Order: sequence, then structure tokens, then C-alpha cells
Amino acid sequence: MSLPQLNVYRHDRNTRALITLAGEIDLATVPLLQETLARCLRDGIRTVDIDLTPVTFCDCSGLNTFLDAAELTTTAGGSLRLHYPSSALHRLLELTGSTFLVHSVPRTVPDQPVPVATAGVTR
Repeated sequence: MSLPQLNVYRHDRNTRALITLAGEIDLATVPLLQETLARCLRDGIRTVDIDLTPVTFCDCSGLNTFLDAAELTTTAGGSLRLHYPSSALHRLLELTGSTFLVHSVPRTVPDQPVPVATAGVTR
């Protein structure tokens, strides 16, 4: 059985970050997501945009992480927005009354993002 994998790419511009997540968000990978979002706040980032286009799965632990991070970011005077969730994730957001996290705007692609970290991969 293969381990779930989540790749995280972060591209900063001043106090704004675009985070692209690729893979699965679940109990095994959510600590990486939590650390990435916490690091944004420590680095002075106040606007966090999360591109979910390449996410293949997200369970309730991922949803809880997004909700917690949105609250922390709002408390710090910023915002957290989810972009392009899959239809399954969008349905989860609808069922839980969490669609306020979703914001769809024209997509901009940063220049060659560098992987921040990978969970579930041995080196």
C-alpha cells in the first residue's frame, strides 16, 4: 500500500502567498499543511490563496485545517481563500456551510514554483 502524498508549493509576493496543493489532504498529510499555513503567518503573510486544482482527495481533517487557518488569518488581519476545489470538495464545503472559504478569480500562474516539502515520500 502506498503512502498518501501531498506536495506543497508556495509563492510569495509581499504579504500575499499563493499556495498550490497537489495530492491528498488527509490525516497523514494535514500536519504538513498546518505547518505551511502557520509558517505563512510567522513570515508576515496576511493574504493566503490556496489553489486546490491538483488536489485529488480532501477529508474532514483538511477541511478543519482550512477553517482553523482562516480563523487565525482573519484574527491576524488577513484572509484565506480556497480556489478551484474539486466538485467533491465543493460539496463537502456546501454540506458543512463552509463555502465562504471559496473564492474564484481568474487564475494566475506564478513563475516556476519551488516545492516547499513533500509528505509520504522517503528520500
